[in-house]
Formats: sequence, structure tokens, C-alpha cells
Amino acid sequence: MLFNSVSFLIFFPIVVLIYFFIPQRVKYLWLLGASYFFYMSWNPRYALLILASTVTTWGSALLLSKCGKWFTRHPQRAEKWCLAGCAALNLGILFFFKYYVFTVDSIEKLFSLMGVSVKVPVVDVLLPVGISFYTFQALGYIIDVYRREIPAEKNLLRYALFISFFPQLVAGPIERSKNLMYQIYQPHVFDFQRVKDGLLLMGWGFFQKLVIADRIAILVNDVYGNYHVYSGLQILLATMLFAFQIYCDFAGYSDIAIGAARVMGFTLTKNFKSPYFATTVSDFWRSWHISLTTWFRDYVYIPLGGNRCGKWKKYRNLLLTFAVSGLWHGAGWNFVVWGALNGLYQAAGDLTLPVRTLLQQRLHIRTQCCSYLLLHGIITFGLVDFTWLFFRAESFTTALRMLWHGINNIGLFSFFNPDTLLGIQTMALSEKNFFVMLLGLAVLLLVDYKKKQNVDFKGTLARQNIWFRWLVYYGLIFVVLIFGIYGPEYDASTFIYFQF
Repeated sequence: MLFNSVSFLIFFPIVVLIYFFIPQRVKYLWLLGASYFFYMSWNPRYALLILASTVTTWGSALLLSKCGKWFTRHPQRAEKWCLAGCAALNLGILFFFKYYVFTVDSIEKLFSLMGVSVKVPVVDVLLPVGISFYTFQALGYIIDVYRREIPAEKNLLRYALFISFFPQLVAGPIERSKNLMYQIYQPHVFDFQRVKDGLLLMGWGFFQKLVIADRIAILVNDVYGNYHVYSGLQILLATMLFAFQIYCDFAGYSDIAIGAARVMGFTLTKNFKSPYFATTVSDFWRSWHISLTTWFRDYVYIPLGGNRCGKWKKYRNLLLTFAVSGLWHGAGWNFVVWGALNGLYQAAGDLTLPVRTLLQQRLHIRTQCCSYLLLHGIITFGLVDFTWLFFRAESFTTALRMLWHGINNIGLFSFFNPDTLLGIQTMALSEKNFFVMLLGLAVLLLVDYKKKQNVDFKGTLARQNIWFRWLVYYGLIFVVLIFGIYGPEYDASTFIYFQF
């Protein structure tokens, strides 16, 4: 059930209305049932996988809490084995459904390069929606219990709701038990202001998804599907637009999820903080998919040694963490390269920092002025956008072919030709849709810029006259309804991160 579907527009109000009318003691049971119904709407068999992850991590956490009593001679060893077994089982399920075919294909290609023909049996399985998200959420919980940061949850059904909470189930944010678990126990009553704020945030998410992301997708899909007929300049522009497509698509989903949870009284983790106004790649990753970035920081980077084990090992840990993060996004070498490049950027930035600082001092460069920040923002966007090419391409080989084709057909001198620039409209977008896209991007950038300056939009809007506030509310609704990309020829467009 997609957020941008008619089914969800029927499902969500029914869930919320019943949720606020039933007694507090059964609210979590109602949300648990609604969450499983939401997830099973894709495929009922998916419920078996999420149930397996739930039961194994819940049982393992209880076992961890008892290791000190049951294994008095070697409790720490028993705890490590319990954690390792639980992690191996959950990661094994994730590997089978997401990485088995990729691994088999990579092994066969490796042997073929050595002149050896190897055929490994391949099982054709359908990747369950959101399996990477809820697997990592469950693993984060069991690790937190192992570290004694939280107690083991004794109520299986409440824990099951923590894993399957439908607003953030299939594409995050990846919640920590320290944030979401205790909220399941709190009483939630109807609050008009909170509900209104949640619905407004959901409206902004729908605007990003339906008006901007899905409109850009028409252009990007056409270029990346037929790159050989486009010039290098057009591929470059499509790649730049993809940066905003994936941002609006994923940030739009996150805002809808956070807004839907807020309507019911839950506070989810903020997942984006104006990432394209970052002035370094490190700053970008502190602002992009924050719940996943912090997950890898806390459960992969720091356990590897983080930055406490010398400079070169620090860079190794950084590259390894980002390469694994890339593989988490998709079973393909293009994703690994995408992640590794982002890690390499940060290692290079840290390595060259003393030289750059010295040059700034010698040349008396002001680092807090608008021109300096603008230049670094453009450079950061360019570096990040280059990696998006590998992320969006169908494979690593396709990405290299696109690069080669683009370099050989860049059409650099035609960049100053107005007819060529207007030719971007021929890339599967009509003039009207192209104009709406530009206008939507302008609104997005303005809002993100103000957020970067810590402008409180909710507070500012609340201080306005009631007629102006409702004009904004209805205006947002009408813009989404009139300019959103949907209909028989599009149906409900899937969110990009559902495939991960």
C-alpha cells in the first residue's frame, strides 16, 4: 500500500479515527494489526519474514538479559554468542532475499575472467519490501540490549509494533528503541494542533513526491533508459535533476511518515536537514538519511575503531563503512562504488585539511562570507551528484558506458546555445511540466534555505491570521491535486527507497 495511493487515503483516516476512540490499553494492539495489514497488502507472505525477525530478536534480547544468571561461569561469552547467532540469522535472511543472486553472479563472472565456467544454482526470489529497514531496526535493538543501553522488552506484541509500525516500516526512518519503544507505552489522545501539524507535514511530503520527484522521474527515466541518443550535456542535466528527484522522493516519504506518526502522537527521527546546502561531503552525510548514517556510525564505524585508531585506519574504517552502506542500498557493484566514492571524498577532505587551512591563512581567504560558502556548496553538490550517476545507473558497467558516451558527446560549446538549453524540454517533458518542475524546485530550495537558517515555519505560520493559514493549507492541497503526477498512465509511482 503506497502512501500516494487511494488505498492509503482510505486506510489512514480509518486507522486514526478508531485509534483515538478505543481505550488506551488496546491502542497498541490496533496499531499492530493495522501495521501488519499495511505490510501484507503487498504480499501476505511478507508477514512471515518480519515475524521471524521480530521473534528472533525479541527472544534473543530476553536471553541476553538472562545470560548472567544462566551462564555464571562465562556470561560475557554467552552474550556474544547469543548476539552473533541472532545477527547471523537476521542477516542470513537478508542475504538470501537481497544478495544471493548478486553473489552468485559475481562468483560466476570472477571465474569466467579466469577462464573457468562455473554455474551455481540460482533461486528466483522476490525482494520483500522494506526488508533492509526493519532488519536494521531489529538489529539495532538487540545490539542496544547487548550494550545494556536499554532493557529487554518483555511484551512481544509491543515489541512487534516497534518493528512493524506502519508509517516508517518500509522506508524508514530507521528508528531506535530508545526513541520509539517508550512512546508505545505513553498515552496518546487527540490533539487538534498536533494533528494539524502532522497533516501539514504530510502535505509537504506529498508535494515533494507528486509534484517534483515524479515529474523529474519522467525526464530522468527517459535519459537513463536511452542515454545513447542523448548528448553529454543532457546526461549531465538529467543526473543533476536525479539528485533532486531522489531527495524529494525519499524526503517526501520521510515527511509523510513523520507527519502520519505525529497525527497519532508519535515523534519519529528527523531524516533530512537541507542536505544540498552542505558545504562539505561530511556535512552532506550529516544531513542526508540521518537515521541510516547514524546507524552505520554507531554499529559499524565506531566498533571498527572509528577515529580512535590512527589516521590511516580511520580512513580504512570510513571507506569500509561507506562501501557497506552502498551495498545496503542495493545488490550491485554500482552501489558499492557509490558508497566508496562518498567515503573517499571524506577521507581526501580530511587528509588535505591542513594544506587547505594553510592556504586560507596565507591567502587571507575569508571562510564565512557568502562567496566562499557558495563556492564550496557548488563543489560539494558536484561531487555528490557525480556519485548519483552510479546510484541511478542499472549497473556499474552501464554507469561507465554513460560516462564514456557523455564525455565523447559533451557538446560543451553548445552549452551557450539557447536552442540547445531549451532542448532539455524534449527529454520526455512538455513545456508546461518543465516549467512546473522548475517552479517546484525553486519552492523546495527556498524552504530548505530557510530551514538551514533555522526558520521555524510552523511557528511563523501559527502567528499569521487564520484566513492566511487556511489559504496556505488549501493552497498546498490544490497544488498537489492539480499539479501532481498521477492518473491511469502513471498509477501510483513507487518510492525509490522501497527497493532497498
